[in-house]
Amino acid sequence: MTIAQLRQTLFEMLKDLEEGYNVKHFKNTTIYVNPVNELGEEVVLRNKLGQLVNKLHSNGPYRSAADDYKI
Repeated sequence: MTIAQLRQTLFEMLKDLEEGYNVKHFKNTTIYVNPVNELGEEVVLRNKLGQLVNKLHSNGPYRSAADDYKI
């Protein structure tokens, strides 16, 4: 599965939750992925310093000043 396919799948599943089940909020969300190369072989993710990366954390989307000031 490509990143674009995963993105579309997540979009469709979230839309189903929202419209089909009336889910409006989440307390926490965890997504596990197993990255591979184009041949299906596992890859090891490393940061710019060469250190192993095994988790990514996000506090959600960037909030613009326009959101805060109702612009």
